[in-house]
Amino acid sequence: MKVCSFLPAATSMIYQMGLEEFLCGVTFECHSDKPKIVRSFLEGNNYSSEEIEKIVSESKQIGRDLYYIDEDLLQSIEPDIIFTQDVCDVCQIGTSYAERAIYKLKKQPLVIPLTPRNLNDVYDNAVTIAKAVGKEQAAFNLLAELKKRTDKVLETLRKNNAPLKRVMVMEWLNPIYNCGHWIPYQIAQAGGVDMLSNPAGYSIITEWSKIIQYNPEVLVVAPCGFNIEKAAKEIDKLTEREGWDDLIAVKNNSVYLADADLFTCPSTHLVDGIELLASVFHPELFKLPNDLQDKCVQLAKI
Repeated sequence: MKVCSFLPAATSMIYQMGLEEFLCGVTFECHSDKPKIVRSFLEGNNYSSEEIEKIVSESKQIGRDLYYIDEDLLQSIEPDIIFTQDVCDVCQIGTSYAERAIYKLKKQPLVIPLTPRNLNDVYDNAVTIAKAVGKEQAAFNLLAELKKRTDKVLETLRKNNAPLKRVMVMEWLNPIYNCGHWIPYQIAQAGGVDMLSNPAGYSIITEWSKIIQYNPEVLVVAPCGFNIEKAAKEIDKLTEREGWDDLIAVKNNSVYLADADLFTCPSTHLVDGIELLASVFHPELFKLPNDLQDKCVQLAKI
């Protein structure tokens, strides 16, 4: 059986479940040595968050897709299954565009769209992927291990009667976007509450005045698609705003830059994100795992 993944989250879960033997094609963003079928016009360019926002807005206005498929490569692979997504056409290629390319194939594969809205949906997607290749038990094994880890976090919070921290996770810097979909659920399981977030829904532009009024105790900056280094180059978009120094999070040195892959990519690596958030919300109870040391940095230490 030959599988193609049109989204990094599916690719990541395929590897986590040890099912990469079925994988024959991925996207340019996937951490994989498999052939890259999905490409992007933004690929290889070091655009700022403001420039990306402008490109995305203009593309929407004229109906231009940001992603494209190497149709010759896809034809040569002749996949049996293709995993696509129906969550965000900005982050990844959408199912509707993919289906137009797939329709041209001589051999029609099974197209399985993944549409997670919350954390449980992400876990269900792992089962969907594994079941599609006849290896459902691989998903159950992975999910059992992940549950042990999240249960450990929740039990530690409970035993110590840890108070919910008032937090904010930013998905974009310029303009500022709050967090949505599964991220608020990650926050909750890590011992925080983000009252500016949009659980199970899309992130939206959030006025700076609302953030000042909300005054988070902990601020996590994780722009979609950015790593720590790239986010650090644009952090002045926040630090130069009026009222920045008055935020409780700033006064207490509780502002962090984090790798967006642990939050905006809906794979089972979201559990890594939960453990990371727990360590910054409640550092007195949790230590940042060694394998996540390069995924998060305190702004005061930059």
